[in-house]
Amino acid sequence: MGWPLAVSAGLMDKSPRALFRALWALAAGHLLATLLVVLPFAFLLVLAEWQRSIQLGASLLVIGFGVYRLIARRHPRTLARIPPTQLALWSFAVAIAHGAALMLVPIYLGLCRAFELDAGHEAAGALMKAGLGMAVLVSLVHVAAMTSAGGCLAWLVYRYLGLRFVSRSWFNLDAIWATSLVLVGAVALVFNVASRH
Repeated sequence: MGWPLAVSAGLMDKSPRALFRALWALAAGHLLATLLVVLPFAFLLVLAEWQRSIQLGASLLVIGFGVYRLIARRHPRTLARIPPTQLALWSFAVAIAHGAALMLVPIYLGLCRAFELDAGHEAAGALMKAGLGMAVLVSLVHVAAMTSAGGCLAWLVYRYLGLRFVSRSWFNLDAIWATSLVLVGAVALVFNVASRH
């Protein structure tokens, strides 16, 4: 999601260096967000006795945020241009809200049952049981892959397509994202309430 901001930084400053500085800031924010979500899973045994309450609370929080995003559809104007000094903070917040961090929520909410796990979910489950070193390693590999892929897109758009391409082809997925949050939260809530009986 952050590569258009890297393109913007490069186009605004008319410099590829600005693009790469922006990518570093985006990578730092994304790494912090990923670590913030992944590290607690390394300490999952401590949270085991609170698991049901956390799952129910997280389900309600996801539903509430999804409903809020459906009602408050307008994108904040402050996001139109993120200053380079705030890119890491923006990347951190977005990765928590609807990036890598949110992708871990279905696993933690209990939507993924042991008998239905595919290889990806099994790997995430193993990560949750692994130690701190594995959590940090997975976060670093994830951020390297995300930054490489986003960096290639940002560079290609900056170098060859420019601002016209971005302004004509950009679309907003906020409503779809908000609806998916409500659905995931509702399904998680139903599963968690049903498993209690």
